[in-house]
Amino acid sequence: MTETGAATSAPLVNDAVAPLYRRWRVRIFAVTWIAYAGFYFTRQAFSVAKVGILDDPAVNLTLTKAMLGNLDALYLAAYAVGQFMWGTLADRFGPRVVLLGGLLMSAVAAALLGVVSALVLFAPLMIVQGLAQSTGWSSLCKNVAQFFAVRERGRVLGLWSTNYAFGGLVAGPFVGWVAYGIFDNWRAAFLAGAAVVVVVFALVAMLQRNRPVDVGLPPVEEFIGEPTAGAVDSRPHPPRSVREAFMAAVRDRMVLTLGVAYFLLKPARYAILLWGPVIVVERIPEAGLLEAVVIPVAFGAAGLIAPILVGLVSDKLFSARRVPPAVLSLLGLVAVLVLFEPLTASGNVVLMVVLLALIGLTVYAADAMISCVCAVDFGTSEHAGASAGFVNGCGSVGAILGGLLPGYLSTGSLFYGFAGAALVAAVLLAPRWNSRPAAA
Repeated sequence: MTETGAATSAPLVNDAVAPLYRRWRVRIFAVTWIAYAGFYFTRQAFSVAKVGILDDPAVNLTLTKAMLGNLDALYLAAYAVGQFMWGTLADRFGPRVVLLGGLLMSAVAAALLGVVSALVLFAPLMIVQGLAQSTGWSSLCKNVAQFFAVRERGRVLGLWSTNYAFGGLVAGPFVGWVAYGIFDNWRAAFLAGAAVVVVVFALVAMLQRNRPVDVGLPPVEEFIGEPTAGAVDSRPHPPRSVREAFMAAVRDRMVLTLGVAYFLLKPARYAILLWGPVIVVERIPEAGLLEAVVIPVAFGAAGLIAPILVGLVSDKLFSARRVPPAVLSLLGLVAVLVLFEPLTASGNVVLMVVLLALIGLTVYAADAMISCVCAVDFGTSEHAGASAGFVNGCGSVGAILGGLLPGYLSTGSLFYGFAGAALVAAVLLAPRWNSRPAAA
């Protein structure tokens, strides 16, 4: 289903339509939230499988630790390329076709990783998995933007953005339990993740729709009485080419600024996601392996709270201005990263948990505001997919550094570098303190 098509000919906003509109908003919020959280079950499968791979004499001579790192880099590079591509395609063809295609690709790639015996196939399958995973964020952000207007997106997308923190918390333990608790085989991690994504695919196919007009409802701005940047032209328009849609979105200097800021922010988040247990062991040498795995959960748990808080703050305290809470979150992140090495020198577990939670709170708050709410608002509903794709593509390039640098730098040097990058991001965004999207 494409994004083109005539809007309804007469306003449908009345007492009979309002309950139906609200039900569709809840439905779209829920199914898109589940969809993005679901991607993590195939995304985290490789992280879980690494432990078994390195302990499996049948494959660990080929899939060494260095090779696993290279596969991570291939995956993240493909993920970055996909971010730039899929958002624009979601604008042209609609989120539904992009999202369903990505879920199906992800499930198939994960299932094959769980059964192939030729290890040389791991590299191309990880590339396919990266491309598949990158279909989710921009297309789903656009989908939600079609049902929720600018003035309410801060709190709505803030709550919605808990999906990736939740997915990161739940997916790894689940596929790990299936792989090592039930089957005692690392390949089962991939198969378990694929099975979950197949279920998510079915839910999306049944419950998701692209726009209110697709179910006979008026545009969201008409429903809530929000003024738009100009008169709405309900006539059908031919779809732009991928290049035209992409350039229309990123021609805005604000979108470019968000992309650079997200590139500077995302390495910190991915370094802790991919190397958290190693960082804990480095700072607390006496910590056991299970303890090292459990302690970084504080980082993800704070990530569940952060998007909700920052979304409410942006809507209520800053009247739908998105840059102020993003800048304040970045400055908070700078402070915690600078203090991390001296405060963890004592090896105190409680202090480590608190600091990782504070890093999670600040990094996920800035992350949600920059990559989702700002990208959608400033991209406008028409170009929300391309804008979110561009911003997240820039962040995904930074994520490659987050996966690679911890293998070469000490935790102290790493965190001081991340603090400097977050400070630069805050400086870049600060002049836009009072910026608002065109439709606000």
